[in-house]
Amino acid sequence: MLPQAYQLPAAYAILAGGTLACFAGYRLFRLVLGIYGFMLGALIASSMMGAGNPSGMILAAVIGGLAGAVILVFGYFLGVALVGAGLGAVVAHAAWTMAGKEPGAIVVIGFALAGAFGAMLLQRYVIIIGTAFGGAWTMLVAGLAVMGDSRAMAAARTGEVWIVYPLNPAPGEQWVPVAWIVLGIVGTIVQFSLTAKRRGSKK
Repeated sequence: MLPQAYQLPAAYAILAGGTLACFAGYRLFRLVLGIYGFMLGALIASSMMGAGNPSGMILAAVIGGLAGAVILVFGYFLGVALVGAGLGAVVAHAAWTMAGKEPGAIVVIGFALAGAFGAMLLQRYVIIIGTAFGGAWTMLVAGLAVMGDSRAMAAARTGEVWIVYPLNPAPGEQWVPVAWIVLGIVGTIVQFSLTAKRRGSKK
């Protein structure tokens, strides 16, 4: 978590990272891994510090963030597998939510494992789709935080960008799942277009 004074800057930083992931996740995958690794490392490290020690929280966030970034960047294949696993878990939740149910832990784990395995076989497609929708989700949360949404501000403060779950919006925010899907599709199209042009220029 972060001190209150850093919540808005964190929201802007998360928004920038989400935008980069959504529209250029494949071309800049290592950079995107570094950004998300930094967020995750900062969250874990800063949560170990007391709320009454803001300097310690900031220092822990920086050190933990750098460690997380290094681990994911150098663990490229691990990062690919994690993207696939995350995508598989989201698909499980989406399918069960549309049926009006909650997926059990075994189901989510099964989908995550299938996603991780599929990601290793179809890296380009999984990375593009995973970063597009993951970036779109992050952009939405950060955008809401910048506009002052209380739940999204909590996400920016704690670093938990997944707090506002797109498939289970709060009252008055039913537009969030639609915006997430549309933004994710746009990001996917943009990335496929950019990578297709790049491959065509090499021929």
